[in-house]
Amino acid sequence: MLSIPAYIIVALVLFCIGTIGVLITRNIIILFMSIELMLNAANLVLIAFSRALNLMDGHAFVFLVLTVAAAEAAVGLAMVITLYRNRETINIDRFNILKW
Repeated sequence: MLSIPAYIIVALVLFCIGTIGVLITRNIIILFMSIELMLNAANLVLIAFSRALNLMDGHAFVFLVLTVAAAEAAVGLAMVITLYRNRETINIDRFNILKW
C-alpha cells in the first residue's frame, strides 16, 4: 500500500489538471469532464485518509460525492444537448441565452 503523501500528490495533480481544464477550455463537454476530474481527486483524498485512519466516514462521503457527480453529469448533459440543438455549438463563448 502506498503512503498517504503519494495519494495526496496524485490527487493534487488530478485536481490541478481539472482546474486548468476549467479555466482554459471553451468546450462545455471538456468543462464537465474537468469538473468530474476535480471531484475524483477529492474522492481519492477522502478514501486515502479514511483507509489510513481505519474509518468508514470517508467512504460514505465518497458515495455522496459520486451521487452528486452522477446527477450533475446527467443534468449537465441534458443541458448541453438542449443548447446544442438551439445554438448548434458547444462553445461557451457563443452562449448568450441569459442576456436580456
